[in-house]
Amino acid sequence: MEISRATMKKLLLLIAFAALAFTAFQWIDGMAVALSFLAELLSPFLGGAALAFILNVPMRFLERNLFSWAGKNRSGKDRLPKSLVRILSLLLTFVLVALVLMVLVLVIMPQLTETISGLTVTIQNAVTQFLMWAEDQFSNNPQVAQWLENLTIDWRSIDWESILSGVADFLRNGAGDVLNSTISAAKSMVSVLTSSFIAFVFACYILLQKEKLGLQCRKVLYAILPTEAAHQVIRVCSLSHRVFSSFITGQCVEAVILGTVFFVAMSILKMPYTLLVGCLISVTALIPIVGAFIGCAVGAFLILMVSPMQALIFVVMFLILQQVEGNLIYPHVVGSSVGLPSIWVLFAVTIGGSLMGVVGMLLFIPLTSVIYTLFREFVYHRLQERHIKVK
Repeated sequence: MEISRATMKKLLLLIAFAALAFTAFQWIDGMAVALSFLAELLSPFLGGAALAFILNVPMRFLERNLFSWAGKNRSGKDRLPKSLVRILSLLLTFVLVALVLMVLVLVIMPQLTETISGLTVTIQNAVTQFLMWAEDQFSNNPQVAQWLENLTIDWRSIDWESILSGVADFLRNGAGDVLNSTISAAKSMVSVLTSSFIAFVFACYILLQKEKLGLQCRKVLYAILPTEAAHQVIRVCSLSHRVFSSFITGQCVEAVILGTVFFVAMSILKMPYTLLVGCLISVTALIPIVGAFIGCAVGAFLILMVSPMQALIFVVMFLILQQVEGNLIYPHVVGSSVGLPSIWVLFAVTIGGSLMGVVGMLLFIPLTSVIYTLFREFVYHRLQERHIKVK
């Protein structure tokens, strides 16, 4: 029995793959250490690439809309050089991001600091009022009334200094290795600042030279891979870029809309902490599905310290607005942008949150959308090849 050259080539490739897999399994611990070291080494560049991808969304919007007049004139010449338009768009993007962060800090931090500083007194008053209300309600039941009377807390007798000292000792002992090493903390801070600076510079370079970098990557793909494989890789990368960009845009728009709706509704109902809760829900709404509930829990707790009835109204209002957001805003703003059914959005959020926390939630929705789109195209192509129509 003769073996053809094609069969021999496949056998050799299979043997080589088996040998590599066996070697990798034997040295799996060393490979894990090497991959960890490589990831730590490349982390500034990976962070810079992620930052560039996020900032590219508003920069591209500004470049296409605000500087649309800078294109070619009647004589065919650019009114402004493309490099200058790119630099101006990048600078405006940095200014807008800085303004948004500044507004959030100036709005949230003062109210949050004031709320936390007065939270002790607020909790004392709230507990005292609750105990007085409970005593009035159960005045006909002597046993319950006696128990509530004994439950009354003398806030003046509490040694707050001892409590704070105990908390400080606990934190100091729990993080002793870090807190007791000033040199290690300084090195860590310098390392973080250096990595952040490298990531920022790398992101700027990517944003300013993205067309050139894209052309270089395509040249490398066509030089290494077969033409059809290179086409497929470029198609998948283009699809991933489009889905991830649409997801970021939709998630930000949805968060702004939800925060604005809560601000307006709370202002109409004259609830406390209107601006703080509205901004808080806008920030937490960036986390898919579960983010708004986190903002609701914090907002309800803050309002509860002022008025339990208003806190109940706030929860009811949240449930109503959440239904509107889940059925109208999110499917049209975010769901349509990634082209992913709701059940798979829930699947992506659950798996991503279990593996990587909040970052996994944000990452797995567009990633699942890309996989879903590619698999759907594969299924339709196979059905078409086999001339099968499924009803």
